[in-house]
Amino acid sequence: MLSRIDHIGIAVRDLDAAIQVYERRLGLQVSGRERLESEGIEIAMIAIGESRIELITPLNSDSKVEKFLQERGEAVHHVAYATENVGASLQRAAIGGAQLLDGAARPGAHGTQIGFVHPKSVCGVLTEFVQADGETGA
Repeated sequence: MLSRIDHIGIAVRDLDAAIQVYERRLGLQVSGRERLESEGIEIAMIAIGESRIELITPLNSDSKVEKFLQERGEAVHHVAYATENVGASLQRAAIGGAQLLDGAARPGAHGTQIGFVHPKSVCGVLTEFVQADGETGA
């Protein structure tokens, strides 16, 4: 059901500075930037091969990403897997004993549907399922 790594999310304190690091030091280019007010974050996507890196910064002190940065500093925040059906992937994870952070698919960046699995359920890694717009199921 999971087809590939969609992206790796990296929490950063300063999005503009992080973009410069990835562009200047690694020669990568930002392919999109978006504010997600409902999540309290701003993201920048960097395409690399069939996957992407998602740089994430908090918009306010209430953001879960702000809490993550305070506890862990800048670091890998989550791994996201592409799926044809977020709902089915969440259900499969729950049947397998995973603790879900989302009981159903919800809107994500760039018209996607997403759902998260608690890091305690996947070897300490926050896990995201991502369904591209136009895929079947939810």
